[in-house]
Parts: sequence; structure tokens; C-alpha cells
Amino acid sequence: MSYEAPKIRLIMELRKQGITDKRVLSAVERVPRELFVAEALRSEAYDNIPLPISQGQTISQPFIVAYMTQALCLGERDRVLEIGTGSGYQAAVLAQLCRRVCTMERYRSLLAQAEGCFEALKLHNITTRLADGAKGWPELAPFARIMVTAAAPSMPSVLVDQLDQGGIMVVPVGLSGEQALIRVTRQASGFKEERLLDVRFVPLVAGLPPGRA
Repeated sequence: MSYEAPKIRLIMELRKQGITDKRVLSAVERVPRELFVAEALRSEAYDNIPLPISQGQTISQPFIVAYMTQALCLGERDRVLEIGTGSGYQAAVLAQLCRRVCTMERYRSLLAQAEGCFEALKLHNITTRLADGAKGWPELAPFARIMVTAAAPSMPSVLVDQLDQGGIMVVPVGLSGEQALIRVTRQASGFKEERLLDVRFVPLVAGLPPGRA
């Protein structure tokens, strides 16, 4: 199956939805989303919808991936912490735009699948870790950018503290049905919070699953 036509339609749709950063659009265009979904769902890979993956998780809607990436205002030399590797698709998009992506996942099976995709795409600027993402990655902090791909019940102060001066974090906050995407910027005088849009994400769960599934 050729994915070229549906990919072009998706890029056009993202532009209409307000994704104006050409670097972000190019990154979305370069990453083959079909590799990150089950074979039975590959015909829907470039539909602008979320799709199910294993462990009750989802691969986010392309608009949300592009929107959150654009909101990070990434620089080529930035080091990014991603909480929630999931399918690996968001990390693969980020890897097109920055120096290093450090991505954390609590499910061993998801991380293994994502690592296989990174290897197939020769994305050597992604570092992975099986760990509790709610704790962040303090050994590597501070980070220029942090992206959280699961909804925290309240602003995760542990992650905020791992932001570098001038750093930006994009995080969904709130309980199911009342979530908002928040951009946090660390300034000399404190932290600036901006509410960007209403969203719906799986919850950010602390700890590791039994047996690290």
C-alpha cells in the first residue's frame, strides 16, 4: 500500500488546523506513522485520529502530536525529556527537530516495540528508559524541553523542577473529561503557565506495573 496520498492529505489538514511551523510539518511528513501502529490498522495510519496500541494505550491523533511539538518551540540543540514513550511515534517526530530525546515508558512491551521502530528508522538520538515517568529523569536534568503524553491529575512539580532556566514543558493536566493542555515556561522570576486547549489523554500513572508488563 502506498501512503503518499493519505500523508499529503494529513499535512494539508494539519495546516488548516493551525500547524504553521514548517519544521514540525516536515517532521510529521518524514516519520512513517504506519510503522508505529498494528498491521491491521495501517490503512488508518494517516487518518487524523488516535489509534489503539497495546496495554490499553493509544497513539495520539496527528494533530495533537503536531500541536504539542509546535508548542514546545524546539531548537536544534535542545535536549528533550518525553514522559510516556507509548508507540514511540511522538519521540520519533521530536527526534527530527532536536539534539537528543530522552524518553521514558513504564511498560516493557511498549518500550521494546518503540525501540524496534527507532532502530529501523536509524534514530540514534533517542535514549530510552524503563521507569516511572512521574519521577522524571533527575540524573539527566535539567532539560530544555519536557513533553508529557499522559494527563497528570495536577501540575507535576517533580517534572517542573527538572526544567532548565528558560525551559518549556507541555503537559496535559486534569482528571478524565476535564483535561487541559498547559505550557509551562521557567523564567527568572518563576513559572509562567498558559492554557492551550482542552484535550483527552490516558492518565499519568505513578509507579511501574506488576511484573513490568
